[in-house]
Amino acid sequence: MALEIKDVTKVYGSRAVVNHVSLAVERGETFGLLGPNGSGKTTTIRMALDIIRPESGNVSLLGGIPTREALTRVGYLPEERGLYQKSKVMDILTYLGRLKRMDAATARARAKEMLQRVGLYDHRNKKVQALSRGMTQLVQFAGALLHKPDLIILDEPFAGMDPLNVQLMKEILREQQERGATVVFSTHQMPDVEELCERVLLINDGQSLLHGRLDELKRARGTHSVRVTAERQPEGIPGVVDTKFRNGSFEYLLGEGIKPDDVLRSFLNAGIPVERYEVVLPSLNQIFIEEVSRARNAK
Repeated sequence: MALEIKDVTKVYGSRAVVNHVSLAVERGETFGLLGPNGSGKTTTIRMALDIIRPESGNVSLLGGIPTREALTRVGYLPEERGLYQKSKVMDILTYLGRLKRMDAATARARAKEMLQRVGLYDHRNKKVQALSRGMTQLVQFAGALLHKPDLIILDEPFAGMDPLNVQLMKEILREQQERGATVVFSTHQMPDVEELCERVLLINDGQSLLHGRLDELKRARGTHSVRVTAERQPEGIPGVVDTKFRNGSFEYLLGEGIKPDDVLRSFLNAGIPVERYEVVLPSLNQIFIEEVSRARNAK
């Protein structure tokens, strides 16, 4: 495992901001840590990186405890962005490379390479304070990847970025995964997760709600609606509580105890040819809202 967190708890005052959370990230995958603002995502990441210590539970980083040596193999982009404002872009990236035990020449060469990749090489001699917010974030993103880390951990990496730069960052993350790196990022933006991640952990109020493969989580919740493409529909399909017609297809919301195949059987029994039939899988955003709402209503 690239990262394994077992039953960690972190308490501030009388409140457990992370409460018995576990996760396991396989080497080479892209993993999404999801949750509303204030759910405990950043605290979980900081415990994984040994920035703060949990009251209980264990963390395994790249196969062992989070030693200084292991942490040099990690690239980290914190939620709170911060670079030395009066330093030049090239100098700050070279410095970050040196912190990761690169020699000066190698650090400078990698800084040049990464600045070219994020489209900021022409700004290499500018001071950080002269850059826009988005450009500054790209510089810090480049710094997290400078030393070709085995594990990349990004806390809300796309926050405040324009769509073009978000797409650029996603392309670079795919390149990192192709070379064998593991990527973990936290977010509350579900479309980004659906585009990049194989597996996810959803936490709310410091507690784990869902953990698993994204496709399996969707399939497990995809039995409430079906979509049928046909010229017409039979009258009075049993168990259907709502019907919509959109984009040339009938979409049926099913009641409790009704199976998707029951709808198909109604069409066939009525002698109506079916061009297409599919179970409608919920979006991750729908799952997120449903699970978080259920957890809050249960309090």
